[in-house]
Amino acid sequence: MTVSEPTTPDETPTDETPTDDVAPAPVVPEAPRLELRDPLPPVVNTPELLQQTCERIMAGTGPIALDAERASGYRYSQRAYLVQVRREGSGTHLIDPIAFDSLVPLDTAFDGNEWILHAANQDLMCLAEVGLYPESLFDTELAGRLLNLPRVGLAALVEHYLGLSLAKEFSAADWSTRPLPEPWQVYAALDVEVLVELRDLIDADLQKAGKREWAAEEFEALLSFQGPPERKEPWRRTSHLHKARGRRALALVRELWEARNAIAEARDTTPGRILPDASILEIAITPPESIAALKSMRIMRNRGPRRFAAEWFEAVERGLTLPEAKLPTASQRVDGPPPPRSWADKNPPAAGRLARSREVVVGLAGQHDLPTENLISPQLVRNLAWEPPAEITAGAVSAALTADGARAWQIGLIVEPITMALQEPTS
Repeated sequence: MTVSEPTTPDETPTDETPTDDVAPAPVVPEAPRLELRDPLPPVVNTPELLQQTCERIMAGTGPIALDAERASGYRYSQRAYLVQVRREGSGTHLIDPIAFDSLVPLDTAFDGNEWILHAANQDLMCLAEVGLYPESLFDTELAGRLLNLPRVGLAALVEHYLGLSLAKEFSAADWSTRPLPEPWQVYAALDVEVLVELRDLIDADLQKAGKREWAAEEFEALLSFQGPPERKEPWRRTSHLHKARGRRALALVRELWEARNAIAEARDTTPGRILPDASILEIAITPPESIAALKSMRIMRNRGPRRFAAEWFEAVERGLTLPEAKLPTASQRVDGPPPPRSWADKNPPAAGRLARSREVVVGLAGQHDLPTENLISPQLVRNLAWEPPAEITAGAVSAALTADGARAWQIGLIVEPITMALQEPTS
């Protein structure tokens, strides 16, 4: 150990003074970039090219890697604007679904082979819209969650398993752009470049961890995925809605949101580009008395919102003239249990059941090296704690979990301990 000599005032160390006992931070070498192994293929956008693509895919072997690109930040719809496919012996194919009525010929070419997707629940609905339906699949992101990996994004998994970096700079691009810039095409092709290899390595880890059957049940459940449940009052997702004080202001937000939504859907433009949430709130908080007053507001200086001024003012008039009985409630009406923060006052026994059940879930998740939300959905736990079966037995709890969509492997792990947690403790 080095002992420092005492310093005089003139020798007080500064940020620039070198010190012998401070080691420099280690330099972590950047992982090499993932590169395309084959030349970039042309975008498939004619019937002839689609037919050739289908023939090449049918001549390949093994599972089929798929991905889809949408334009969520630019378009109202969640349709696919590009579909990427890769198969051993077939290469990579970039298919423009906008050029075709459907991609059913491609679905036929897949011939029931396993699909490999990353975060399948993000792409299955837009793939179904163009006629693509899996018969079996492997989800690399969901598998990574079951392995309790710290990061499960595609780039993180590629680096973890293959030691390569995968750039994600075009993830938020406007994929409805035509023609697609070549760098975007390379980016899209790379998203399926190593999915087959990644699937095999992750599958081996699932086998080692004894979780392969769990994953199989999860993948099977995805085959019937119909998208997230429709929100009953989607307008309540308006940013900073709490600033709209009173039911009349909430009615104005609702009317403006619905007017914006109709315009956005008709123009296939993301709603925020028609009228930002902040502008909806500004109009709702200080509603203009005339269309001239509306047009004079700062938020109407931009041409985008201003060209729909008539629609905004009609929405304001509707909101101001609604009878009291039709005004929205201060908080959203929800089916099922209320937010848990209110349970201690509204239903103390339920609050106790929830606390005990959560403790069980955390303990079991740690024991089996799982994220708690993958062991069991938090909503299912809340449902049981708020309204348990009339007779709290393992059979009744198992039936309730099954009815709510829990998988057999989840029920097998949790049913006995959570049944005990739901029962009132004996003094």
